[in-house]
Amino acid sequence: MEKLYKRFLAFIIVPVIIAAFPFLVFANTGAAAPYDWYFKPTKDNSQPECIPEAEFIDEFNTVYLGSADTPTLYLTFDAGFDNGYHEKILDTLKEKNVKAAFFVDGNFVKKNPELIKRMDAEGHLVCNHSLNHPDMTKYTSFADYEKQIKGWEELITQLGLTPSKYFRFPSGRFSKQALEYNEQLRLTTVFWSFAYYDWEANNQPSHEAAKEKIYSRVHNGAVLLLHSTSKTNCEILPQVIDDLRSKGYEFESLVNFKK
Repeated sequence: MEKLYKRFLAFIIVPVIIAAFPFLVFANTGAAAPYDWYFKPTKDNSQPECIPEAEFIDEFNTVYLGSADTPTLYLTFDAGFDNGYHEKILDTLKEKNVKAAFFVDGNFVKKNPELIKRMDAEGHLVCNHSLNHPDMTKYTSFADYEKQIKGWEELITQLGLTPSKYFRFPSGRFSKQALEYNEQLRLTTVFWSFAYYDWEANNQPSHEAAKEKIYSRVHNGAVLLLHSTSKTNCEILPQVIDDLRSKGYEFESLVNFKK
C-alpha cells in the first residue's frame, strides 16, 4: 500500500513541478546547454578548427578567427587582477605601436582605475569580462545576466570613460542562450584562436617554451589570448612582437577586425 501511495504522489506531483518550473529540468539542455570554448591547434601556421560542435556560433556577432588571406593578428589580454606586469606591458605596446584589447572584470576596474584610464588614453580597448567573473551560463534569467554586464559598464562610466561593447566570457564558458543575451545587449562576443598555458603564477612557462608555442601556432587572422598577469608574457612581449612582424604579420585593433 505504501509503495502504491508513493507512486501516486510521483505521478501527480512530478508533472506539476515540471509544468510550474520547467527551467529546473531543462536548464542544461537546448539553448542553455553550456559549452567550453576550445580550438584544435596546428603546428604549421594554418588556421585551427574552433569548437566545431557549436555550429550556431556564426549566427551571432562573434569574433574568434580573422581572414585566412591576410597576415593580421589581434592581440588580446585577460586579467582579473594586477600583479605588477601591466605597466611594463603597456610600455612595450606603446613603444611598438601595437593596440591591444584588455578584457578585465569588475574587480580589476575597482582596484586599478589609473591603469584602466591609461589603457584607454593610449588607444587600447578596455573590454567587458563581467562584473564578478562568474559562469555566465548559470544565468537563465536575462535580468540576472544583464546585471553582470551593466554592473561592469557602470564601473567604467564612473571613471569618466565610455564602456566598450566587446565582451569575453569568463573562462570561455558560454551557451547559445548567453550569446542571444549578448545580442540583446548589443555586445560583440570575443573568443580566440590562440592561447596557451600561461595563467598560473607559480607555474610559468620558460621563455623558449612560450615562444615556441606562439611561433608554431600563430596564423593569419589569429585572435591571440594572453594573460597579462603572466611574468613570462610580460618579459617576452617585445621580442615576440618584433619576431612576428619579421615573419610578415601585422597587429591590428579589434575595431578593424575582418573575417
